Parts: sequence; structure tokens; C-alpha cells
Amino acid sequence: MSDYIIRATAANGQIRAFAATTKDTVETAKNAHNTSPVATAALGRLLTAGAMMGVMMKGDKDLLTLRMEGDGPIGGLLVSADSKGHVKGYAFNPEVMLPPNAKGKLDVGGALGIGVLSVIRDIGLKEPYVGQTILVSGEIAEDLTYYYATSEQIPSSVALGVLMNKDNTVRQAGGFIIQLLPGASDEMIDKLEKRLNEFASITSLLDEGKTPEEILDELLGEFGLEILDKMPTGFVCDCEKSRVAKAIISLGKKEIAEMIEEGKPIEVSCHFCNKLYTFTVEELKEMLEAAVRP
Repeated sequence: MSDYIIRATAANGQIRAFAATTKDTVETAKNAHNTSPVATAALGRLLTAGAMMGVMMKGDKDLLTLRMEGDGPIGGLLVSADSKGHVKGYAFNPEVMLPPNAKGKLDVGGALGIGVLSVIRDIGLKEPYVGQTILVSGEIAEDLTYYYATSEQIPSSVALGVLMNKDNTVRQAGGFIIQLLPGASDEMIDKLEKRLNEFASITSLLDEGKTPEEILDELLGEFGLEILDKMPTGFVCDCEKSRVAKAIISLGKKEIAEMIEEGKPIEVSCHFCNKLYTFTVEELKEMLEAAVRP
């Protein structure tokens, strides 16, 4: 299993933790969308977070959507994940190029700018759960930490990292989410905060080739870390031609008739994975019959 997520607890159940390695997931997304280095870093961080947040859900059909929209040149990011470790996503403007930030790093915060994070969970209820917060930095991990604190009242530490090679391939990608559960003692909270403050950056640990298990052990080893399970994760898109056809049908008769008038096949690509679907004029005529909207 190349990319995977570790689920763990520590401090006798007072802490829950998730850690992931996602190099292949991010590389697949980069190749699908031909993203620039800063777009790869931004999308890769959100894909990593989405994969971990997805496996926190219980139901087989539960779906998570993370949407970040900002006034920066990338415009925004959208990631969708399920509870089985499958994740997919795209950047609104994948080709954005920016100079490095003041620290000499890829300027993800500058690419996203000021905006809003939306977390949408569809867990089979009548209405999906929607939580929204402002982007505090646009660096993604800090924005998710802020979201958990304000929208879900769960004290959390989120760290996400994507390291690029000079040839624009992904060197390393991964991250962790550590959360305090209700009933955590003040003493334990103080100790954990101190440990997190001493902690080296996630990118330096990924650069050293540290595994998710090693990262969690370094952070939580002294708290009695207990690894519960390990599950594969990856970039998986479940698009299919029939779904794309339904989307075209939903446009209505007028738009489909205009496509038919052009007299040539149309090509439609999936937002999430860029796979191209071709529809012939005959297929468009069948869709025109099926369309309900004028």
C-alpha cells in the first residue's frame, strides 16, 4: 500500500489522531489537472486533509466536500472524499504561478487569498451538514484548525505538507490531524500543547522520509500511542458517461438543441479527473427527448 492513513488514539482515549502519506494521490491529481507547483501544493494539502476527514465518517455512503474560495489568483479548491479513503479534487485555476513567499516556500496563502472555507457532510440525513468559516491564512492547515475550533468546537492541530521536486513532480506529501476529545484533563492538554509547540514542521519530517506511524510516534509516543488501523487512500474518481449525460440533460432542451444544430459530436470533461467523454449527435438527440426543462 503506497498511500495510506493511520487512525490512532492516545492518553487513554483523550486524544484521537490521524496521519497520512499521500505522495501518489497528489501526483495523480497533478497529472490529471496539469497543475503548477503552487496549485499542486494547495490542492495536495486539501486532498490530504479530505482523505483524513473522510475516514472520520462512519457510513459507507457518507460524503465529505471541502470547498475553499478566495480572492487570490487560484480562485478556489474543491475536494470530495468518502469514508473509504477515496478522494478527488481540483483547483479552479490550476495554472496559477506565483513567486515564493517570504520564507522561500510555495505561496499557497497568497494563491488563495482572503475567503471562505465550507465543509459539507452528506451523511444520509434530509439535509447535509454545512459548516463555514473564514480563511485565516489560506495556508489550509491553519484554516482547518480554525474551522474545527469555531464550527465544531473540537480543539485540533492540523498539519499538511507537499514537497515538490525541481521537475514539478511530487517529492513527498502527507499530514496529520490531532484532536482532543471531551473530558481531556487540563494537565494532559498543557503537555500536548507544549509537545506540539516543540514539534518540527511537517514538511521537514516528510522530507526525512518519516512514515505516518513514525510521525505520530514522535508526537504522541509519550502519551501512550495506540494505533487502531491502517487503510489505503488514493485519488479515485467515480465519474461515468451516464452521469455526465444526466448533467447535460439537466441543461434543458434549448441548450441541447443548440448543440445538435452544430452538427458535430461534443466533448465534455469531468471536473474532478479531466477524463473526456464524447457524445455523438445521435446521443444528443436521445438526450433532447429525455430532457424535461425547456
